[in-house]
Amino acid sequence: MSLFSEFTPVRYQGPDSTDPLSYRWYDPTRRVLGKTLEEHLRPAACYWHSFCWHGEDVFSLGAPLFQRPWFDEADAMKAARLKLDAAFDFFQCLGLPFWCFHDRDVAPEGATLRESNQRLDVILETAARKMHDRGVKLLWGTANLFSNPRFMGGASTNPDPQVYAYAAAQVKHVLEWTHRLNGANYVLWGGREGYETLLNTDMRRELDHYGRFLASVVEHKHKIGFGGTLLIEPKPKEPTKHQYDFDTATVYGFLRRYGLEREVKVNIEVNHATLSGHSFEHEVATACALGLFGSIDANRGDEQLGWDTDQFPNNHVALIPALLEVIRAGGFTSGGMNFDAKVRRQSIDAQDLVEGHVGGLDTLARAFLCAAQLYESKALCDARSQRYAGWDSELGRSIEAGAGLDTLSELVLRHGLDPKPQSGRQERLENIVNRFA
Repeated sequence: MSLFSEFTPVRYQGPDSTDPLSYRWYDPTRRVLGKTLEEHLRPAACYWHSFCWHGEDVFSLGAPLFQRPWFDEADAMKAARLKLDAAFDFFQCLGLPFWCFHDRDVAPEGATLRESNQRLDVILETAARKMHDRGVKLLWGTANLFSNPRFMGGASTNPDPQVYAYAAAQVKHVLEWTHRLNGANYVLWGGREGYETLLNTDMRRELDHYGRFLASVVEHKHKIGFGGTLLIEPKPKEPTKHQYDFDTATVYGFLRRYGLEREVKVNIEVNHATLSGHSFEHEVATACALGLFGSIDANRGDEQLGWDTDQFPNNHVALIPALLEVIRAGGFTSGGMNFDAKVRRQSIDAQDLVEGHVGGLDTLARAFLCAAQLYESKALCDARSQRYAGWDSELGRSIEAGAGLDTLSELVLRHGLDPKPQSGRQERLENIVNRFA
C-alpha cells in the first residue's frame, strides 16, 4: 500500500464545493472553444518536487522534513520502486493525464553511467507498464545535468570535454527512453549552462559547444524517429550567476545563430519569467510571436523574494493575460501545463501535496475559462484591430511591402503628413479584463 493509495479520487464538484479534495473549476470534460478543459490544459505533475524533495533549504542540517516511506528505505532501488508506486497512485488520485521526470528522479545514480542506465531501465520498464494500466502519458522527459558535482561548471558548456561527452551519453539514453514511452516532448534545462565569472570564461567557445550539443540532440531525435518536440527551458540565473538561456528572446537569438530555430521550442516557467524581469504573459507572447511556443511549467514566485520559490499558482486573475495569449496562438500542440511546484516546508502531510495540486489546477482552469470568455467576446480583438487599422491603408501596406526611406520621405514632404498621438486606452482595456475575471 502506497502513501496515496487510500485517497479518494478528486472529482469536480462545482464552485460551491467546500471539500478541499474536490475541484471547483476544473471539470476535465467541460467543452470550451471546441475542446475539453483537459485537452486545453494538458496538466501534468512533476516527479522532482513532488516525490524527491525532502523539504530542505540552505539552512537545513540534512534531515528530511517530509516523512515519505521511500526516504527511509536504505536500498536505493527498493526506494525507487516505492516512490514509483506512490507517484502513480498520486496521478490517479488527481486524475492527471500526464507526468514529467528527470532520469535521476526516478532511479538512483550508479557508480558508472552504465550502472545508472541499467537502474533507469529497470524502473522505467515498470513505469511503462503503469502508464499503460493507469492511462497516464508522458508530457516530457529530461536528463539531470546539474546535480552531480561533475556538472558544477556546466554540462555542454563545461571546460572539460569529458563532462561534455558524459552529458551527451546521458541525454542519449533519456531521449531514447522518452521516445519509447511516447513522450510528447523532451526538455533541456541548462541549469548550469552559463558562468559564475567572466575572468576565466571563454564565452564564444562555450556558446559554440552549447550549440553543437543541441544540434547533436536534434540529429539523434531524427535518427531514432522521435516525433515529440525538443524544448529549452529559459532561466536567467540561479544556480548559475548568468545562464545562456536567460529568457525566450535570448533563446531565440541562440537558436537562430546555430540554425536550430525550426527544431527547438521553449518550455516557459512562470517563476523563471519573473526572475528575468518579465511578466509571464510577456514570455508567452514573445514565444508565440517568434514561433517558439511549446509548453509551460505552471507555478509562481514570491514578490518579496528574489529567487525561484516554485509555489503553486493561486491567483487566476494574474494568469488571464498569459492564457489569452495561448488561446490566440491556437493553444498547445505537444505541450501542456506541468506543475513545477512544491509545497511549503511546513506543509509536511501527504494531503498537503494533493491539495496543492488541486488548488493549482483549479486556478489554471478558472483562469482559462475567464480567458476563453474574454477571447470569445472579441473586446480586446476589436481594440487591437482599431489600434492598427492604419496599417491596412495604402500607406501601411506599402511600408509592409518594403517601401524605403526615399519613398517615405518624399510622401511625408509631399502630403505634409503631421500625425497626432492617439490614446492607447490602457485603463479601459484593463477594466475589460477585470470584467471577465
